[in-house]
Amino acid sequence: METITKTQSVYFYVPNLIGYTRIVLAASSLYYMPWHPKLCVLLYCISCLLDAVDGVAARYFDQCNRFGAVLDMVTDSSHYMHMYSSMTVGLSSHKKLSESDSWFLRLYYTNNVVLFLMCAGNELFYVTLYVLKYFGPINVYWIIALVISGTICFAKNFVNIVQIVNASRVLVSIDEEEKAKALSAKRM
Repeated sequence: METITKTQSVYFYVPNLIGYTRIVLAASSLYYMPWHPKLCVLLYCISCLLDAVDGVAARYFDQCNRFGAVLDMVTDSSHYMHMYSSMTVGLSSHKKLSESDSWFLRLYYTNNVVLFLMCAGNELFYVTLYVLKYFGPINVYWIIALVISGTICFAKNFVNIVQIVNASRVLVSIDEEEKAKALSAKRM
């Protein structure tokens, strides 16, 4: 679909508008957190669901852009180091992985169902904990929700650790190459 015009600013690309909306919804949910738990959860969940939409919109409207990638990274803080290392080595996306990367990370980024379930389950765990504060008592359904979403949350945080470890290796490798080149240049 050809939607890009020469005068259209990247600031107003559809996926970036979705990113701004996510930020407003997340901030609003924090505002309502102390006294309106239902509205807080609704706003937060919509913000989280929009995370699955911005990338799809970027590809659909042919509006993939660096600003949008960084905006997405800012709203998903766990991606920061992984995204930065991907951009540093010249990849067009943090989702482009090689065969030498972790199989778990490759599965996470190449299977949209796995990616969605991991992100949704992670957020659902935190939302469930918050909701229990206001709408307890805990029963078998809450326990099941906590066990399932807690397991997914654990797996998602494992992905975050793998991202940080992989990104650290990439960045340290680049730093060491640059240091070696600088030392070599000084000797000449």
